[in-house]
Amino acid sequence: MNVEITRLPSGLTVVTESMPHLESVALGVWIKSGSRNETEEEHGIAHLLEHMAFKGTARRSARDIAEEIEDVGGELNAATSTETTSYYARVLKDHVPLAVDILADILTESAFDEEELRREKHVILQEIGAANDTPDDVVFDKFSEVAYRGQTIGRAILGTPERVKSFTPMQIRGYLSRNYTTDRMFVVAAGAVDHQTFCKQVEERFAGLPTSPSAPPVFDAARYIGGDIREERDLMDTQVLLGFEGKAYHMRDFYCSQILANILGGGMSSRLFQEVREHRGLCYSVYAFHWGFSDTGIFGIHAATGADDLPKLIPVIIDELHKSADTIHQVEIDRARAQIRAQLLMGQESPAARAGQIARQMMLYGRSIPNEEMMERLAGITTERLTDLAGRLFFDTVPTLSAVGPIEKLAPMSDIASALSSPVIKAKAAS
Repeated sequence: MNVEITRLPSGLTVVTESMPHLESVALGVWIKSGSRNETEEEHGIAHLLEHMAFKGTARRSARDIAEEIEDVGGELNAATSTETTSYYARVLKDHVPLAVDILADILTESAFDEEELRREKHVILQEIGAANDTPDDVVFDKFSEVAYRGQTIGRAILGTPERVKSFTPMQIRGYLSRNYTTDRMFVVAAGAVDHQTFCKQVEERFAGLPTSPSAPPVFDAARYIGGDIREERDLMDTQVLLGFEGKAYHMRDFYCSQILANILGGGMSSRLFQEVREHRGLCYSVYAFHWGFSDTGIFGIHAATGADDLPKLIPVIIDELHKSADTIHQVEIDRARAQIRAQLLMGQESPAARAGQIARQMMLYGRSIPNEEMMERLAGITTERLTDLAGRLFFDTVPTLSAVGPIEKLAPMSDIASALSSPVIKAKAAS
């Protein structure tokens, strides 16, 4: 791994990884700011800003931006998440200066034209409508909404139609000036790139970025609450999401949670896939996941099943959770570690995946983490640590349940919560 890091006088951090055997470069700007940094009045503005960045600058029209990058065979895109936003490109190595220029242009000179804003609001309203028509998107949005009730972290990233319609260019500029500052931004490139040359290009083109926010960034501490939210819909299947408060990135049990999620539902050999789908045929899709944020996390199990199988599905899933608190086999840990190692190494064969990975590590930990160090952390995970974590995670915290579809046969939350009570408490009650 050949990662080089330079902090420019402006405070902007530039990171590169040279992959000289390639002919292309993946590069982008990652901002440590997302939907969670919005005020109540700004709900949805982080995502709208990401769209508007491509809609014209002082030097380029929206069409110019699209044509210039595609004239050289390049790609340009962006994404907004709960805690980060990214703008990225992939070009041949000779066209890195053009990509840097375009990225700098859209982030420092965006026009936020009224007519373009009107059109883009309409596009986002369609996007919100499409998301609301997609049950497996809705079940996740509703899960976050009830798990973190009344908090920014629990709100849908897209915003609401009413709020999106209300935004003005001044509000967008206000959010940008408060959050898109050099101390919160990382310019990362992976591929056929020279670090010193790239740093000079970035320093020259990104000189217009503010070095400090016009007002302190908004970021309220997360409070996991949990609960039950269900929406009856006339669908062929029911989307179900059962989850618990997971671990933040910096917590000791973060990597342990990643391994546990992999063992329970990380692939075709996982416990849930084998028991729920293969052995019992209770659903066509089931998996487990663990998402980490800066101060909280989510450990979840998602399944999609027909209404008639719903009464059997949840008890089988809960039974597998109980089993995980009792026994984890070493071979399962070894398999999960092998899968994570393969993902790390395969990701290094893609400059885009590698740039994204480096950017996330810089935002979270302030440095790039070598694969060897990552595997050392995973090597310290034992069967005892995993069973202990499963017991605390699944049976000593408040669960969250989200369901969308035909839900009349889904057990009441009181029954589900009772089945998820601590095995020790259940044993005492039985005696």
